[in-house]
Amino acid sequence: MGLATLPPRQAPLVPQQWADALDAISTSRSPPIAVICGPKNSGKSTFSRLLLNSLLERYGRVGYLDTDVGQPEFFVPGCLSLHLVDEYQPDLMKTPMREPERCIFSGDISSKRDPEAYINYIFQLYDYFLEKFNQSDDADSHRKALLPLIINTAGWVKGTGFDVLVELLKYISPTHVVQMRISAESKNLPTGAFWLSDKKRGSSELIELATVFTDSFNRSVLIRKNAHSMRELRLSDYFKRCFSSSLNISTNKELAHALASIPPYQIHFSQVKVMHLYCQVPKHEVFYSLNATIVGLAASSTVPTSSARCTPWCVGLGIVRGIDVKKGMLYVITPVSPCKLEKVDILFQGFIEIPTSLLQVRGCISPYMSTHVLHKLPEKDL
Repeated sequence: MGLATLPPRQAPLVPQQWADALDAISTSRSPPIAVICGPKNSGKSTFSRLLLNSLLERYGRVGYLDTDVGQPEFFVPGCLSLHLVDEYQPDLMKTPMREPERCIFSGDISSKRDPEAYINYIFQLYDYFLEKFNQSDDADSHRKALLPLIINTAGWVKGTGFDVLVELLKYISPTHVVQMRISAESKNLPTGAFWLSDKKRGSSELIELATVFTDSFNRSVLIRKNAHSMRELRLSDYFKRCFSSSLNISTNKELAHALASIPPYQIHFSQVKVMHLYCQVPKHEVFYSLNATIVGLAASSTVPTSSARCTPWCVGLGIVRGIDVKKGMLYVITPVSPCKLEKVDILFQGFIEIPTSLLQVRGCISPYMSTHVLHKLPEKDL
């Protein structure tokens, strides 16, 4: 496998402590599995992107497990996703949206409502990575190249968030744990291998880093983020993928009008099972509850057979823009390709909401009812 092609770039001003950490991880003897943890706005994403670029120079392809459902690196809010990255990331301030290798819809922007399900989602994605990309097959004469893995975590590190992180570290047993520390000591994680009992010695190399960091123009990249705005922007960018790139959509108003005019997919009630992740809905209200909501699209045929954690893989998100109870029809907008949609028979509903920027556009008709249908998904395929 050839190394990733790296475009010419101006190197960021990386503090020596960070540079040493990047070098230690990327030059380790075996492909590293590195967990990046720490409180909010501590530089986790920035260090993860630097580490990704550093590992790409040696391996050409790197696994990236994104566990921050509120502010994901490569996909949409409400999802945990595994990515195989083979392209240098030139911008340390943001990353482009990309199609995940595997994805699970959690339906929330935090793990607070169901920490147990959240940690099981992570385990399922990690198990998949190990099986496919980090285990050699001695029986295979063409032994596959083992890939490194970066696991970026959420900034909730107190209370239940701390317990979740401990469970993650115990299960994964990474080669490296990078702990970002800010000046407000009370918000930091405990020093040392906090996830292990006093009687146990782990094999992980612990690296503790201060958060001081500037880019190549000497600007701080540790800027307090408006998480809500970033989530709405990410969702808007995702649903722009419903349209050809030749259609220049640059404003929320243009996107709202475009979504109002695009023909939706038509799905009969009998062809899908609705699963509410965090509440119970009376049977006669199930389909009403979907109207004007964002749902996760999944296929029961994709449940991993090798894992006890049997959550179907998510193939993408959709907006339920209308229901017709008399006809028993759902009308769904999604950028997911028809060939993938033909396998979808599960709709997950959580608390991921349509961006208000798309709902509050003056002079725009509601984008959530339509009689024009792009595809009627064949029942035989569902």
